Amino acid sequence: MQSLMLGLLAALLWGLHDFTVRKIGPKADAAALYLIVLVVGAALLAPVAIFAGGWATLTAPVLRLTLAAGLAAALAGYGLYRAFAIGPVRLVAPICGAFPLLSVAFAVVRGAEAGPLVWLGVAAVVGGIAIVARGEDDGTAGNMRAAVAWSLLACVSFAATFGLLQWAAEQGADLPVSLVARLAACGAMLMWVVMQRIDLKFAFIFLPQLALMGALDVTALTAVTIAGGFARPEFASVAASIFGIVTIVLAWRFLAEAMKPLQWFGAVIVFAGIAALGLV
Repeated sequence: MQSLMLGLLAALLWGLHDFTVRKIGPKADAAALYLIVLVVGAALLAPVAIFAGGWATLTAPVLRLTLAAGLAAALAGYGLYRAFAIGPVRLVAPICGAFPLLSVAFAVVRGAEAGPLVWLGVAAVVGGIAIVARGEDDGTAGNMRAAVAWSLLACVSFAATFGLLQWAAEQGADLPVSLVARLAACGAMLMWVVMQRIDLKFAFIFLPQLALMGALDVTALTAVTIAGGFARPEFASVAASIFGIVTIVLAWRFLAEAMKPLQWFGAVIVFAGIAALGLV
């Protein structure tokens, strides 16, 4: 149950994050925006992680897992930003939201049991997200092929990020693991920005929004990482996948975007899936 609660917290925070990024995403380069978000998150997390202790637990195997998680996080975030900038939400969200299937599969490979109720719950979450996202029509066709490719990259990378972070957190302290992974992601994105000679000045125009996004993102990712210390940490990844629904509901409430009955039905299915996982 603790893993589910941490995942739901992460979903709420990432939903708020995506609600913010939708306003500014098309106005600057995705890598520039995401780099600033990562740096802000690392700056906020560093004082807490440094004085929290547990750094001795970062053995060589744990450090390798953590660095790999950071690289996966860089790919996941960048893929997500690019996908939403190119394609409509109804196409991108179901693909990005399918990563719980990979998360549960990752846990099964590592020895966790997954009975019919687990897979039914996961299917309900993913299916509900697809229903909600499909019901939205933003009137933008976009480059469908590119959007699918970036969405698939984000999906696989999110699953890898959560799995690796939770694996590292089982053996090392949560906050040091989160900080090192964040710094690795910062380094990867900075290298990409330098190699591509991306101008950051347009991104800095949105610094207040990016600072908020950094705080939301680092708190959400830390919550999913902490779930690695509880039973069935993969359930946190499943619960976190409803962030797309949170964003759509916020847009319906505050941006007057239409929410059709079919979308509400999808939301009910998602929360039913979460409840099913909580009964395992």
